[in-house]
Amino acid sequence: MRTDLTTSPSTPTSAAAAIAAVAAVRNLGILAHVDAGKTTVTERILFLTGAVHKRGEVHEGTTVTDFDPQERDRGITIFAAAVSCRWDGHLLNLIDTPGHVDFADEVERSLRVLDGAVAVFDAVAGVEPQSESVWRQADRHGVPRIAFVNKMDRPGADLDAAVASIREKLHPAPLAVQLPIGREGAFTGVVDLVGMRALTWPAGAAPGEGCQVGDVPEELAQEAGRRRQALAEAVAELHPAALEEYCATGTLTPGALTDALRRLTGSGQAVVVLCGAAYRDRGVEPLLDAVTAYLPSPLDVPPVRGEFDGAPQERAADPEQPFSALVFKVTASTTGRLVGLRIYSGTLRKGDTVLDARTGRTERIGRILRVQADRHTETDTAAAGDIVAVVGPKGARAGTTLCDPRAPLVLEPAVAADPVVTVAVEARRSADTDRLAAALARLTEEDPSLVAGTDPEGGRRTLSGLGELHLEVAVEKLRRAGLEVAVGRPRVAYRETLAAAVTGLVLRHVKQDGGSGQFAHIVVDVAPLGEPGADGFEFRSTVTGGRVPPEFVQAVEAGCRDALADGPLGHPVTGVRVTLTDGATHVKDSSDLAFRTAGRLALREALRRGGPLLLEPVAEVTATVPPESVGGVLGDLSARRGRVHGSAPRGGGAVLTATVPLAELFGYAGALRGRTQGRGTFTTRPAGYAPAPRAQQR
Repeated sequence: MRTDLTTSPSTPTSAAAAIAAVAAVRNLGILAHVDAGKTTVTERILFLTGAVHKRGEVHEGTTVTDFDPQERDRGITIFAAAVSCRWDGHLLNLIDTPGHVDFADEVERSLRVLDGAVAVFDAVAGVEPQSESVWRQADRHGVPRIAFVNKMDRPGADLDAAVASIREKLHPAPLAVQLPIGREGAFTGVVDLVGMRALTWPAGAAPGEGCQVGDVPEELAQEAGRRRQALAEAVAELHPAALEEYCATGTLTPGALTDALRRLTGSGQAVVVLCGAAYRDRGVEPLLDAVTAYLPSPLDVPPVRGEFDGAPQERAADPEQPFSALVFKVTASTTGRLVGLRIYSGTLRKGDTVLDARTGRTERIGRILRVQADRHTETDTAAAGDIVAVVGPKGARAGTTLCDPRAPLVLEPAVAADPVVTVAVEARRSADTDRLAAALARLTEEDPSLVAGTDPEGGRRTLSGLGELHLEVAVEKLRRAGLEVAVGRPRVAYRETLAAAVTGLVLRHVKQDGGSGQFAHIVVDVAPLGEPGADGFEFRSTVTGGRVPPEFVQAVEAGCRDALADGPLGHPVTGVRVTLTDGATHVKDSSDLAFRTAGRLALREALRRGGPLLLEPVAEVTATVPPESVGGVLGDLSARRGRVHGSAPRGGGAVLTATVPLAELFGYAGALRGRTQGRGTFTTRPAGYAPAPRAQQR
């Protein structure tokens, strides 16, 4: 159902109408591995819903969501882009997310404010490495998903193999609700197993004409019936209400099946799987119907939780409740500083004054904009459940809570990943030094996963990020802003951990310099947290008899965390477990400060005694290469200190997987092209940390 989006939904005239408007909202993201076709899927959605009147193409650089010049030059999505459209009476707020691992933080911030997602998979490759990464990110945020197996028109496309891949690598219960009509280049439509009807897109039909609905082809009737029954059985096993109907009738009606699939999707028990070929405009209308039928509205998800002054609070998706919203994106544009918001409760009006819960300052909302990537339509109000951009808040950052000043609330922000690669950045002209500082501040404001700093040795400005491409894009933004900059060689971010356990370490902190003194006596055991390279920090106390009061135990933990910032080798410390086993206090001189100091000194002493172990970041590399290049590529990976895990045939080539130190991957793209005559491709994803070579341990 194609709808003109230039008209805004009517303003609710009653509480019931306001709630109904919230129920019609779907906030969803498009998630995928690089080149699975998610931007093409997004473009077809925008075209079919009437949000745009000409289809954009990635290879032509004409897509709506990949609007940044770098995205069009590189042919990949770099920045999460929000768009709005309407389908069958529903408002869809859609965020097209990057597929490259270097921009995983863009995905993380988007998932924090979404209620559902469409995961796009390549019908030939199935689940790919970054598919797994974004899926796990969605798992952490509890975001329900449906799956769309794209590129069914490619040679080697296989829906059943893709579903098996999803079951094996991602989810135990993928439920295919469609059966393809035709294979590979002859793919012309699908059988809808819920309604038992055929949906086809005839060859030669004009884009946007829509699908034709008819009877199931005779040659597929038996197979479709078998799959419909298997789908009903699988749903009945997972859903009690569906089981009752199935036991009574031996099948499930389309209405009961749809209701059960919606509930299973919302609870995360199952994943509905559809298929199509977005580039050829096939399968997108059923996907839109599935979004509205199976993904939750803001009313279907639990109330958002926050706190203020230590007291937990909840806000339901009700336009009548006090206003609360989370900032997920900040962008500098020609129309001003745009602040992307997910509104969780209340109603926001142009001219309202809101509280920035991070700074405690009030801010005025100058304009409210409905976003179409780099284009915007102004509106006067936005209500609970909506995603919009606003102009006005000057201090808001990604993760900031904006709320009603009379009902303060702080919502939990998305956590930015720690940077793993650093480059030195200098202005070529001394007159541009201040401009460079301002530009770096603007970059880090827009992208919290970028960190600007200063090299303690040379005093040069540095920029740290999540990968080589991440930093390349950031530096290119500086240059396109008119700054001439010189960039140093990338350096990885090392960590350190404890090489050997230290038990029974006694630390007495006594200080007396007039007035109240400081006294703290603690005994700790410090041990590695699992295998070398394990991430995290654990603290526990086994002190009995009140020898160390609870408030001082917390101070010891805080002191240990202070010591994690800088280890003996000059890098952050990770992978350590500290156990407080005993201690003593002084009736007058013991304090939080004394025990915090003791905790910091104790962990530093334990690292000195147990010996620090230098850790380097490693990445899992998945390279797709022609058969004749396998030997050379494997040799190159080994020369880069890589540990090869396996090789598997795929589509006339081979897929190699290996774990390689990140420091050895700088420039790997060019090396792989050279060894494969330009036919090889690769992807990476973080694989944690591993001990660095002995020569680097110092």
